[in-house]
Amino acid sequence: MRNTTFRPTSLLVTGGAGFIGSNFINRFMVGNAGCKVVNLDLLTYAGNLKNLTAVEKDPRYRFVKGDIADAALVAGLLADEQIDAVVHFAAESHVDRSISGPEIFVRTNVLGTQILLEECRKHWQASQAAPFRYYQISTDEVYGSLGDSGCFTEETPLAANSPYSASKAGADLLVRAYHETFGMPTLISRCSNNYGPFHFPEKLIPLLIANILAEKPLPVYGDGKNVRDWLHVQDHAAAIECVLKEAAPGSVYNIGGNNEWQNIAIVNLVCDLLDSRLGREPGSNRQLITFVKDRPGHDRRYAIDASKLKAELGWSPSYTFETGIAETVDWYLANQEWVQEVTSGSYREYYQQQYGGGA
Repeated sequence: MRNTTFRPTSLLVTGGAGFIGSNFINRFMVGNAGCKVVNLDLLTYAGNLKNLTAVEKDPRYRFVKGDIADAALVAGLLADEQIDAVVHFAAESHVDRSISGPEIFVRTNVLGTQILLEECRKHWQASQAAPFRYYQISTDEVYGSLGDSGCFTEETPLAANSPYSASKAGADLLVRAYHETFGMPTLISRCSNNYGPFHFPEKLIPLLIANILAEKPLPVYGDGKNVRDWLHVQDHAAAIECVLKEAAPGSVYNIGGNNEWQNIAIVNLVCDLLDSRLGREPGSNRQLITFVKDRPGHDRRYAIDASKLKAELGWSPSYTFETGIAETVDWYLANQEWVQEVTSGSYREYYQQQYGGGA
């Protein structure tokens, strides 16, 4: 149901140097002149402050390097900055990494979320007269895997199949518990696969682009027929702002792009787009496709039903996948310096240049 519009004045964003978080901050600061934004990020491998050069000199923006599991740091920021809304992106998010090393996923995604929640609860209860929101950014992977038909709704039971998705499901349940137990004004949204600018090159679409440019093999798990629903990161950022401002406390919303694609179809599409842009013979990039052993617990199909969000809050995606993927390919081609700095690791030096100290 629609809530009275909530307008934050001091927003804490965790993990704001990552892919989705940085796109959200860049977009949010353009349209919300009356709100300051504090970005708390530990700058692990996927955190890149060069994603935020457009806002880093804005007096409304502050970056703080730190861990969401540092209770004293979080408590100090909430109080000193008079935070009235938290948007929690910070998470370990790569499924393959969670399979080889699940411990850090539990520490960051579950324990880190609980510590953040607890400090937010104390802060909120100390000033209950003021409006407050705690917003958990989650994933459709918490729902598990679908068959050939149907979509995930907000009522779909959580049935995570990887250590990553299990850690996110655990965090979601903690957020729900804080709302049900303490009455804390929480929000949760679960999105489908994001794509767009600033995506870390280990993920499917930017990895494809990088490998095609280098004429390296394009690894495709299993038979390549796993299906995902793809959401442009700018559509996701718009949806997050909509939910933050308009949703009633305790709400859960799915955010999807209405773009179901088999992985192999995406690989072929990117190959063909880059054949054209690089002046290569049509079909030549497809020869780089290499099918590899499927990863353990690889969910077969995800699909999001975002009709609740459209019906209640009026949001719907603006990008088609064909338009969005073409723009994304062009962005990566035009920003090869960014890609090379991420690939080489030199992007981590930017923190020291701008803020001093080690990254």
